[in-house]
Amino acid sequence: MARRTLSRFVLAPAAAVAALIGFAAAPAQAAIWSSSDQWGNYTTSDGYTLYNNIWGSGAGSQTIWVNSSSNWGVWADHPDTGGIKSYPNAKKVVGKSITSLASLTSSYNVTVPSAGDYNTSYDIWDTDYDYEVMLWVNYNGDVGALGTSQGTVTLGGHTWTVYKGDNGSNQVFSFLRTSDSASGTVNILPILKWIKDTKGWWGNETIGDVQFGYEITSSPGGLDFTTNGFSVSSG
Repeated sequence: MARRTLSRFVLAPAAAVAALIGFAAAPAQAAIWSSSDQWGNYTTSDGYTLYNNIWGSGAGSQTIWVNSSSNWGVWADHPDTGGIKSYPNAKKVVGKSITSLASLTSSYNVTVPSAGDYNTSYDIWDTDYDYEVMLWVNYNGDVGALGTSQGTVTLGGHTWTVYKGDNGSNQVFSFLRTSDSASGTVNILPILKWIKDTKGWWGNETIGDVQFGYEITSSPGGLDFTTNGFSVSSG
């Protein structure tokens, strides 16, 4: 479970290549903001909030850097032990009920390590934090979703294995993409409607935080997680 703590941006192919090349040559310290503080956070001019968000026990060191809401990343050195250590993320507040939303989509482009234990995921909350919807777009190592498998479904342009559980504070609906993806677009609204209308697991909830980031369990020796492109759009 990622602790409580995703806007508008799609790179054209040429721009995406330029952004990737441009950033690869730039060290993290050249970013407009960075922080190694446990709860370090920064709000961009377009209304996203970036969080370092080191919340789990036994965590090591971690630094988040930001150039913009669509270009940010994390260097994390967490020990090879169990339990989630952090969920560095970018957050966008939606503030609309499911039935009043005409659309809710997001695009992502990430570079993640081949080592470590982590998932790259959306974390979507209702305004009361009674329900949590996680969308895992890739994952590596010894990680797994909370709860029991509810089977496989194709929604929002992807095929997912669905898990339903409860962490003692809130219900958690986890959607794990059946194949890893480093980039893509997710149509989030059909997923929320499927939970409400097809499964009846919640009512007409008001969607608050839409977060996107890296839920890190271990990254010994220091690993880099880079967001090359990211956006959330709602209507």
